Amino acid sequence: MSTSHAVIFDLDGTLVDSEPNYYEAGRRLLEQYGVRDFGWERHTDFIGIGTRETLAALKEEYGLNVPLDELLAGKNRHYLELAGAATEVFPEMRAFVELLHAEGVPMAVASGSSRAAIEAVLAGTGLDAYLTTLVSAEEVERGKPAPDVFLEAARRLGIEPEHCVVLEDAPPGAAAAAAAGMRCVAVPYVPATTDDPAFLAAGLLVRGGQPAFSARAAYDFVLAGPGKHWLPGSGQEIM
Repeated sequence: MSTSHAVIFDLDGTLVDSEPNYYEAGRRLLEQYGVRDFGWERHTDFIGIGTRETLAALKEEYGLNVPLDELLAGKNRHYLELAGAATEVFPEMRAFVELLHAEGVPMAVASGSSRAAIEAVLAGTGLDAYLTTLVSAEEVERGKPAPDVFLEAARRLGIEPEHCVVLEDAPPGAAAAAAAGMRCVAVPYVPATTDDPAFLAAGLLVRGGQPAFSARAAYDFVLAGPGKHWLPGSGQEIM
């Protein structure tokens, strides 16, 4: 494959099943400040949104008189402790990374997580052997659904946005990919979001989520390139 193509991965919920750890980190953090009704369903409302933006919303929602940076540091501390114990890589995603690496396709991770969290997860799962170009939302002006992290990843890879494919599990990320002018493989983490307009506009929508994701099908989508038979919104889906 020509290196004129590149693949940019979201991390949490896309490459790795880190959402349970993020939920638990958030629950522990809020419990410290007397909040005891933060459940999984509320957590899923923030999947795809950067940690800072999530905490800013929760700070306002619960009326927490705590500096945002203090909340951010606390959640990262809890999360790194949990992530260090165990983080699962989705098997077909690992296969996809290995396939792209073998073919010499440039890759990057662009995530709403802190850089420390990204590095910890990649090191703990061994994915750091393949993924060395990393962009955290901390490093750009705006988080998803703004396109900043993806555009910065493309810049660092030296690949034009139209030749980049984004892997995403959440609507804000798919919207960010579209805003960046990049094709998107959408692999919904929360089944109820599958028919979100941002997902329906993706070039490849894996309706069955991670259990239905195929490394080979995703590779074929990348290989097709922009303007060929795989077209955004063409209805190409994996059930």
